[in-house]
Formats: sequence, structure tokens, C-alpha cells
Amino acid sequence: MHLRSKTPKMPKTLTMPASPSAWAPLAARVFRALWIAQLASNVGSWMQTVGAQWLLVGESATLVTLVQTASSLPVMLLALPSGVLADRFDRRGVLLAAQFAMLGVSTALTVLAFTGRLTPGLLLGLTFLMGCGTALMGPAWQAIQPELVERGQLGQAAALGAVNMNLARAAGPALGGVVVAAAGVGWVFAFNAVSYLGIAAVLILWKRPEVPVDGGEKLLTALRTGRRYVRHAPGVRRVLLRTMLFIPGGAALWALLPLVASRSLHLGPGGYGLLLGAVGVGAVAGAFVLPAVRRTLGANGTLAAGGVLYAGVLAVLATAPAPWLAVLVLLPAGLAWVGVLSTLNATLQTRLPGWVRARGLAVYLLFFQGGQALAAPVWGALASHWGPAVSLLAAGGLLVAGAVSVRWWPLYDGDAIDPRPSGHWPEPPLVFEPGPADGPVRISVSYRVAPEHRAAFTGHMAHVARSRRRTGALDWGLFQDGNDPAEFVETYLVGSWAEHLAQHHRRLTVTDRVHEERARGLLIPGTAPTVTHSFDVTAGPVVGVRDGAGPSGPDPA
Repeated sequence: MHLRSKTPKMPKTLTMPASPSAWAPLAARVFRALWIAQLASNVGSWMQTVGAQWLLVGESATLVTLVQTASSLPVMLLALPSGVLADRFDRRGVLLAAQFAMLGVSTALTVLAFTGRLTPGLLLGLTFLMGCGTALMGPAWQAIQPELVERGQLGQAAALGAVNMNLARAAGPALGGVVVAAAGVGWVFAFNAVSYLGIAAVLILWKRPEVPVDGGEKLLTALRTGRRYVRHAPGVRRVLLRTMLFIPGGAALWALLPLVASRSLHLGPGGYGLLLGAVGVGAVAGAFVLPAVRRTLGANGTLAAGGVLYAGVLAVLATAPAPWLAVLVLLPAGLAWVGVLSTLNATLQTRLPGWVRARGLAVYLLFFQGGQALAAPVWGALASHWGPAVSLLAAGGLLVAGAVSVRWWPLYDGDAIDPRPSGHWPEPPLVFEPGPADGPVRISVSYRVAPEHRAAFTGHMAHVARSRRRTGALDWGLFQDGNDPAEFVETYLVGSWAEHLAQHHRRLTVTDRVHEERARGLLIPGTAPTVTHSFDVTAGPVVGVRDGAGPSGPDPA
């Protein structure tokens, strides 16, 4: 097949179009119902966090920060397996399982609190189990967003997710502080347990369309597939780098704010809740201004401005002489937090194809939550020796350095990526009838390219190479015939016949097709690629002969 492409060159810098309205995704019925149910659940989670941290304030700075570590650490352990589960099985079912698991753990926490048996060790252990539920839920929750809203609204859907969390942060801590002061810690745990029922009810009522999954992949194979995709997706890796440059410094605020409230500002649980509420109010306000900010600064400018603004907040908070000043300075912290994270999340959502979306998002959550889990005890230990002010200033310095680095390591253009499945490869015609596990399979593709197009052809094939590796190739090479300079042979190895069929039917995207068309547009007119599929005979594949089947022919595999 001879294909010519007139697709323009992809830009390298990121400019994300703004949604017509900051609240447009809420017009989608299922998204709206889940958003409201999630708000109730997040309020419960923040009430529980206030209760848990306040129980430990009298112990030590490190022990207080371990509450955040206990809730975030499970993501480092379970994010990737959870991403595999969300890609292999029905994501709605995975979400329901996570909700009921967290309901059970939260109920146990409530009973222990009311009976006076909740020790610091039990509290951290049960918080860790709650984090395991969050780790199981995270990739599936993120991966269903493109099913709920239009692609052009993913940026605002991500922002609304952050607004949801920060609305809960505005109400939950304040409400939790009041409840702890008036009735005791047990009641905030009880409210959190009940809050999981709302999301479960919406998920049960949601009639999710059937979505094809790679259910035949084994766990380790699926893990390797997801890792291979991220490794060979430069745009995804850049999002992960930007996350790594923001989260460790940003985590200092959440880890040290209880100490700032109790030791520097001499506030009780209600005052601590007020400080967290100020961050939430700033994030909600940020939802209104973020579309305009992105239009003005672009995605990379938003990341840089958010990092500098957040660093400034930490610097002022380190020296804030009065609670009212701390409340005021925490308002822009919420705006910066939601601006950076919604930009990163939306960029990733627009780049990942459906077949590997949950695994790609699981890696992102690993960097996001894992960064917080590892950074929190570091800031706590530093605060124990040098005080919260020094820790906050050091975190601010890291954030400024990260913001400046946008100049050299910007996000790539997500608008030039179309992750929709293409399915442009036809069924490979073989005389053999391989089984799904047969392999490995060596695919060879011969091209005829005029000498004057050699450099351009090899340049386009570099993009094709990444496509092959992302979708299943274990190795890849491009060779020029020593006797015929116009003859080029592309060769790559796939682990099994099932893996190669997945390339044909599910894994290739519209963007992959564009890169192939650009390379094949340089072939000598009248020629077409010739494809062969070769099997490792030492592996002993079980083969039969199809009636009437012929040898491999022109096939863009």
C-alpha cells in the first residue's frame, strides 16, 4: 500500500485549548453524579485526616507526617498492579471493589475509636489499608474520565477533580475540627465510612458500555507491557518528569501544616481546619481563572507560574506572624496546586490510548503519591531538627528550581496526539495457523526508497520505531541492503502471536498511523511494503495449514 500524508509537522510546545466553560463537564449526567458523590467521600476523607493527625500531634513531628506517608505509600506498592487490573477487567467493577474494601476498613477504624482501643500503631496501620483501597481505585477512576466527558473537556474535568478535592478541603477539615472538638474523633471516622456508599450507589446504577480489554494477558506480561509503553512514549515521560519536579516540594505544605498550626500559630483543631479550608477556597476560585490563565500562559507557563507562586506561599507561611496572614497566603496555594496538577493530568489523559490508559495513569499516580509519601517524612525529620520554617523555605527553593527547569524540559504538545484506536492493519495472511501463545514472532517489512529520500525516510521511521516498541516490539531495527541501496528492511520481534494480533486490532492509534503514512509517502512510486512473519521454530509453535491461505503479502504490519 502506498500512502501519502499531508499532515502538518507536530509542534513541540504545549498549548491546550480551553473548554468553553469551566463547569462544562458537569453537563454529563454520570460525571456529575460521580463528582457529587466523590465530594461527599472527599469531605469524609479530610475529616478523617484531621482526626488522625490531631490524635498524633502530641506525639512527634515525624509521627504526624507518617499519616500522609501511610496513606500515600500503598500507591508505590500497588499502583502498577492496580493499573493492570483496571486495563484487564471492567473498571466499574474494580471501583466498586475498592469502595467496599475502604468501607470495611473505615468501619473497623470507627469501632476502635469509639471503644478507646485506637493506638498510634493501629491508626497508622488502618490508614495504610485505606491507602491500599485508594491505590486500587486511582488508576480505574482516572481511566474512566474519557468515557464520561468529551476529549476537549478533559482539561476542565481534571480541574474539576482538583476543585472537588479542594472543596472538600475547604469544608472537611473545618467540619472535622468542629466535630473532633465537640464529639470526639470517632464521629469523623464514622462519617467517612458512610461517605463511601454514595460512590458505590452511582457506580451500581451506571450502565457502562462494553469496552474491549486485553483480558488474556498475564499479570507480569501486562506489567511489562505498560512499562514498555511508558518507556517509549516521550510525552508521557515528560509529564512524569514535571510531576517529579513539583510534588516533593509541594508535599511540604500538607506534611507540615499541622505543625505550623499547632506550634507556630498556636491553633486548635478548628484553626487547623480553617487553614486547610483556605487552600480549598483558593483552589475553587482557581477553577474560574484557570481557562484564562492557560490561554494566556499556555500549559508550560502555567506550570512555571504555579511553581513560583506555591514557593512564595511557603516562604510567607514560614514567617507568618499571625493566623490571619496564614489564611490569606494559603488562598493562592490552592490556585497554584490545582493549576499544576490539572495541567499535568489533562496532558497525560490526552496522550494515552484506551488499551493502556490505566497503566499509564498508574505510573503517574506512583510518581504523584509516591513523591508525597517519600517527601513527607523527610520534611518531618528536617522540621524536628531545624523547625518547620527551615523545612518550608527549603521546599520553596526546590519548587523555584523546578519552575525554572520548564525552559529546558517543557511538556510536549498533547494536541498533536490522537490516541483513538486506528485498526488500519489488515489481518495478516499466513499459511500457518499460529496459536495465541506461539512465538516469538519476527516481523520484517521491506521498503523501496529513492536515495534522495533516505534521510527523511529514516527520520520518520524513528517515530515508527517508538510506535512498534510502545505496542509490543521487544526490539527494532532498520537495515539498508548492501547490494541495493533503495532496499530498506524494518525488522522487529514480538513476544507472541497474541501480542502481534493486539497490535493489529487494538493497540495502534491514529497518531501511529500518521507516522507510518509519512514514512511510506517517501516510497518509490508504484511500490508497496512487503511483509513477512517468521516464527521461532526452536520454541515449537503448534501450527496447522489454512485451506486456501497464501503467503504473506503487502501488509502494513
